[in-house]
Amino acid sequence: MINKLFPTKLDKEKIMKQTLKRIIRNVKSINGNSLAEFATTTALMATLAATAAPKLSEMSEGAKAEKSMNEIDKILVQARNFYQTTSDEEGRGRFPGQDKFDVAVGGHADQADVNDDLGSIDAQGVATAGSFTSWDSNDGTKWRSVFGIANEDAKQAAGGNVSDDTYASGCPTCPGNEAGHNEWIALFAGNTLTSQYQDGHFIYAVVAGGGSGLSAYPPVLYVADAENPSDFNNLLEP
Repeated sequence: MINKLFPTKLDKEKIMKQTLKRIIRNVKSINGNSLAEFATTTALMATLAATAAPKLSEMSEGAKAEKSMNEIDKILVQARNFYQTTSDEEGRGRFPGQDKFDVAVGGHADQADVNDDLGSIDAQGVATAGSFTSWDSNDGTKWRSVFGIANEDAKQAAGGNVSDDTYASGCPTCPGNEAGHNEWIALFAGNTLTSQYQDGHFIYAVVAGGGSGLSAYPPVLYVADAENPSDFNNLLEP
């Protein structure tokens, strides 16, 4: 008696051939497509997947850029609220980190100095590129961290040159008495906005206001993403 539980080599070959024929027959019967059509469709799908990959990457970069700018706008909204509140309560508006409206935050002497970092467009529409295009640029020394360089929720990348704002004591008429990042975090109820970029970090600088009486002029706030401040930035000029 032949033991069917242990098929011979010949039986195995017959089974394999029958299985292969069945697979081919089933593929041919799918919506009337032939094997050649099936192979062609598979090749087209592979080609589309390969060509779509760079486009998907571009979409991802575009989404991160849009998200970064949206976060910067949120920071500016809170800064405007802070400015209006301090204007009502202190007599003149100031921005987070400013001890007084005529005190700068960061190392910029004026708006032209900031424009050297971020770039500018003159009255004739001629654009000048900014120098602050990398998170580890030396330009970072003139900027301050919005939420703190060591904030556990959004640390500055190791090697960055941005520092924290510190409260400068010894000003008897200065209403501000908090480091900048503490005032920013309070505005966001203890929360931190995080850049979408690996080396991103939200930074800011304030060009001081000045004057008195009718000749007084307000400070100007700049906010940027340290990933590439020249590309991702906005300002608030009351």
